[in-house]
Amino acid sequence: MIDKLNLPRTIHMVPLDIISGFEVRPGFYEINGATAIPGGVNFTVYSHGATSIELLLFHRTEEKPFAVLPFPDHYRIGNVYSMIVFKLNIEDFEYAYRVDGPYDPKKGLIFNKNKYLLDPYARAVTGQSQWGDTSPRGQHYKARVVKDDFDWGNMQMPRLNTEDLIIYEVHVRGFTKHGSSGVEHPGTFAGLLEKLPHLLELGVNVVELMPIFEFDEMQDYREVDGEKLYNYWGYNTVSFFAPNTSYSAGKEYNREGNELKHLIQVFNQHGIEVYLDVVLNHTAEGNEQGPFFSFKGFDNNIYYLLTPEGYYYNFSGCGNSLNCNHPIVRQMILDCLRYWVNTYRVNGFRFDLASILGRNEDGSPMNKPPLLQALAFDPILGDVKLIAEAWDADGLYQVGSFPSWNRWAEWNGRYRDDMRRYLKGDEGMAQAAALRIGGSRDIYEPSTRTNASVNFITCHDGFTLNDLFSYNTKHNEKNGWNNTDGANDNNSWNCGIEGDTDNPDVLALRRRMMRNAFALLMCSRGIPMFLAGDEFCNTQFGNNNAYCQDNITSWLDWSLLEKNRDMFEFFKYMIHFRKSYRILRTNISNGACGFPDVSFHGTAPWCSKFADYDRYVGVMFSGQEQSSGPQAIYVASNAYWEDVYVTLPKLPASMCWQIAVDTWEEHQEMRPLNGEQIMIHARSIVVVVGE
Repeated sequence: MIDKLNLPRTIHMVPLDIISGFEVRPGFYEINGATAIPGGVNFTVYSHGATSIELLLFHRTEEKPFAVLPFPDHYRIGNVYSMIVFKLNIEDFEYAYRVDGPYDPKKGLIFNKNKYLLDPYARAVTGQSQWGDTSPRGQHYKARVVKDDFDWGNMQMPRLNTEDLIIYEVHVRGFTKHGSSGVEHPGTFAGLLEKLPHLLELGVNVVELMPIFEFDEMQDYREVDGEKLYNYWGYNTVSFFAPNTSYSAGKEYNREGNELKHLIQVFNQHGIEVYLDVVLNHTAEGNEQGPFFSFKGFDNNIYYLLTPEGYYYNFSGCGNSLNCNHPIVRQMILDCLRYWVNTYRVNGFRFDLASILGRNEDGSPMNKPPLLQALAFDPILGDVKLIAEAWDADGLYQVGSFPSWNRWAEWNGRYRDDMRRYLKGDEGMAQAAALRIGGSRDIYEPSTRTNASVNFITCHDGFTLNDLFSYNTKHNEKNGWNNTDGANDNNSWNCGIEGDTDNPDVLALRRRMMRNAFALLMCSRGIPMFLAGDEFCNTQFGNNNAYCQDNITSWLDWSLLEKNRDMFEFFKYMIHFRKSYRILRTNISNGACGFPDVSFHGTAPWCSKFADYDRYVGVMFSGQEQSSGPQAIYVASNAYWEDVYVTLPKLPASMCWQIAVDTWEEHQEMRPLNGEQIMIHARSIVVVVGE
C-alpha cells in the first residue's frame, strides 16, 4: 500500500531550528501555557491581533532576560504560537512574553512590544510569595513551569448532596494569622489544615475559601494613621491558573500548589468539600490608569468589555470587566475551572459578581449567556457545585432570575436582608421571614430551582454576626475613606448601646439575638452559609468593609473561642440538629400527618398571610422517610419584645411535641412539651419536634 501511494518507507527526523542558542521546533498547539515534556518545555500562547511574539527567559530573581526567542512565523497556526525549547530545566528559569501589534486605543488596540507580559495560562507567578513585599510588581510579573506530580492516591471526593451542604466562608490568611490561633504555620494553607479538628467538631461540611488565585495585595497599598493597608481580601486577580503563593508555608519552586492540594486532599478525606471564591469578572489590570501586565498586551479589545470609544466598562467597581462571553474569554474561563477541578480536585465554585458573566460584549445582560450555559453542562464540571453572587456593581440584580438551567445556586441576598430586618423587629417583615425560612418559594420555583438558595445572614462583606447586634452604623474610619466606604443599609441593631459594653442585660440580649439568627439559618430550607468566627462571636469592631485590614480587625481572635464556648456549643448543636432532620433540608413525601410539606402559622395554627404588625412567625415542615415514621418540625419565631403564647398544630394521637431548641436558654436539650400550648419569650426562637 505504501508503494502504491509512493510514500517513503522511512521518515527522517525533521532538523531542529536554532534560536538564541536553543534547539527548538514547533510545539503542541492545543496545550496552552508552559508545560514540561521529555527533553524540554512546550510554550503555547495566542493572540488575535499580534503581529509577532517573543518568548523571554530569565534567571530566577533577575529582571533582564538571558534569552529572547522570537516565534518564527511558521511556528504560528491561526492565532496560536507554539514552540518546544529543548534542554531547558524547569528549575533554572522563569519566563514572560513580549507582544507586538497595532496601537489604536479608540479600537481597544494597545499593543506594546516593550512590555513584559505574564502568560494568561501561567500555573505559577513569581515574586509574590512574600506577603507585603514592596518591590515593583505590576510591570514585572513572570511565570514558572509547574511540575504536576502530586499523588492523590485513591482519594474519593465526598460528592455531597446539595441539600446537605453547610458552608463555612474562610479567609485563608485571616483564619490563623493571629497569634491566638496556636498553629505552626499562621496565615497559610497549612495553618488552615491545622484547624481541621475545629471544623470537624463544629460540623460544617464545606469550606469556601475567599480568593486564592494569585492576586496583588500591594494594589492600592496605603498607610493610614501608621497602619499598613493592603488589598487583603484578594478580589483583584493577577492569574486565573495560579495559586496565591504567599498562602503557602514554604517555598514550592516549580511545585506551586502542592500545599493547597494537600489541604483539599485531607479535607475531602474527612468529608469536607472545598469551594473556591473565584473572581472571573475583572482583573488587577484596572482601567486606563491601571497596570499593563498581561491581558491588555495580548488582546485588550477581546479580554475586556470596552465602550465604543475604547474605554473600560466598569461593572465590577474595580476598573474593568472581563468580556466573558467572547469565545476566546469564554474558553479561557472554561479551561480555568476545568484545570482547578482536574489538577486540584476542587469541589465547587462561588462566582464573585456573577451577573457580569452573563453580559454581552456591549455590556447588556443576555437571556441565555453562552458562558453560563457552557459551565452548566460541561462534563468535567458535572459534579461541581456552581454558586452565583447574582448581582454586580452596576446595579444588575438577578437573585431568583439568574440563568441557571437548574444547575446554578445563588447567594440569596434577599434572605440576608429580609431576615436581618425581621430579627431586629421591623414592622411588616413577618411574611417575608416566613417565605425565607420556608425556602424562598416566591423567588425559586421548587419544581425547577431545587436547592438554589444559599441562605446567609453574614458573609465577608458586611458585619460579623457579633457586630450585627452590636452596632447600628458602620465604623470604617480605619479604612482611610472618612467612613464613606462600605454599605449603609446594614439592617443591624446594637441592642441599646453602640459597640463594646459591660452592661449585662445588653450582652445577654446580643447573645440571644445571635442564637436567634443562627437557629433560623439552620432551620431554613436552602443551603446555609455563615462566616468563619461567628461561632465564637468574632468582631471586626464595627467595620463592615474590612477589605484592606490585614490586622486584628480581620484576623480571627481564637481566644474568643474559650471566652464564648457556650456560643460555639450552640452552633454545634444547631448544625447537628439540622443534619438529624432531613425535612429541614428538603421536601420529603410532600408532607405527613395530614400536614403539607411547608405551612405557615400565627399564634393560632394555620395562617395564610401575616399582617404588617405581626412579629411572630411559625413555620412547620413535615414529611416521612421510608426508614422512619412521620415527622414534623415547628419553628416558632418571636421577634416581638414581649412574650407571646402560641397554640401548635394538633398532632395525631401517636405523636407528641418535644422542645428541641429554645434560644432564651444558653444550653439546649430535648424535653417534652405537654399539650399544644407554649409560651415563646420575647425576642427568642423555639423549635419543637413532633415524632
